[in-house]
Amino acid sequence: MLFLPAAALCCLCLALVTMAAELMQKDLTLTATPGKKVSFSCGTAQCSGSYVHWYQKKDDDKFRVILHINVRTGEVDSDYNHAQKKDFSAVKNENSCELEINAVSLVHSAIYYCCCAQSSHRDMIFGSGVKLYVTDMPVLKPSVTVYQAASSDHLEEKRSLLCVASQMVPPVVQITWKRQEQDGSSLALPPGGTEQLDVIESDYTASILLIHQRDENSHTYDCSVTHEGGTVERQIEEGVSQSPPKELPPDTLSTNQTLTERPSSEHPVSQKQVKLLCLVYTVLITKSLVYCCGVSLLRLVRRSCKHAAD
Repeated sequence: MLFLPAAALCCLCLALVTMAAELMQKDLTLTATPGKKVSFSCGTAQCSGSYVHWYQKKDDDKFRVILHINVRTGEVDSDYNHAQKKDFSAVKNENSCELEINAVSLVHSAIYYCCCAQSSHRDMIFGSGVKLYVTDMPVLKPSVTVYQAASSDHLEEKRSLLCVASQMVPPVVQITWKRQEQDGSSLALPPGGTEQLDVIESDYTASILLIHQRDENSHTYDCSVTHEGGTVERQIEEGVSQSPPKELPPDTLSTNQTLTERPSSEHPVSQKQVKLLCLVYTVLITKSLVYCCGVSLLRLVRRSCKHAAD
């Protein structure tokens, strides 16, 4: 009776290991004007097989194979009946391969993934994907604001920091947090002490950093926003209010200013900010409810197993 659950668990672990591996696609997005040549790079160091496949994924459509390239010989095969297969080509480099489009048009707007086989089990691993935007609009770096979502009076054991990126073209960003040490260096956040939640909307991306562990010393946190136009960084120190950076748009909250500290009469909160804050706390409440449901389900399963054993 115990063999089947154990076997299922082993299969699940193997699937999770396979999902954890990821090919290197360094770009989040690529923006190009019609007629321009673009190329997508894919690192092949993790590939044990001879072939790298390239896939195209459009909105409301399935993954479609474009071509594959032999990473040893450089031979390309595009016999996959893709509608625009003549527009694509591929080249082999030392530790990578590239998918090329000689002259982009609106029909090429999509996300492009590379894929190859890993290990002797022929597990397929994918890259993170690169989204291609075909437009005449210029690339604009994001405007980034950081502030505390609540003061220490409301949360004695936890703090919530919020980093918001907006007004960027294209609208795709990646937000990461780091903590500054006493020597001035920025290191990755220690495991278990923090949790990051991301909220992605059409006109902004928000990242909530939940700090679970409190110590005697206040720390400075770095919010780093990676974008096609460049990386933007902002800093915030626990429990310390500062003046907002001058380059921030006028409709954003002041840097490091708590929600309760901002006078509503002098600086009225915009409707967009109210929606954002409601969304932030909705995410936090939903997270707590999911956790409670998971604990309750686990207890029910344990009781059922105990009764079955008796």
